[in-house]
Amino acid sequence: MSATQAAIAQYLPLAADTFDKNKVTPGLLGFLVFAALALGVWGLMKSMSRHMGRVDFKEAPEPAPAQATRAP
Repeated sequence: MSATQAAIAQYLPLAADTFDKNKVTPGLLGFLVFAALALGVWGLMKSMSRHMGRVDFKEAPEPAPAQATRAP
């Protein structure tokens, strides 16, 4: 039996007494996952903003229209 299984077996009876199937919340783990995702998105947006600021885009001029030559 691994340490994780032993911990689950030890604490599962304690949770069974107070567990309400109609009231389930994400808890601390859900908050931590959400906070990690939010920090990751914030970091990516900051990085993208920095990289977009470095882009020096100059539009190429439109080519001059070719003059039609008339055949005599």
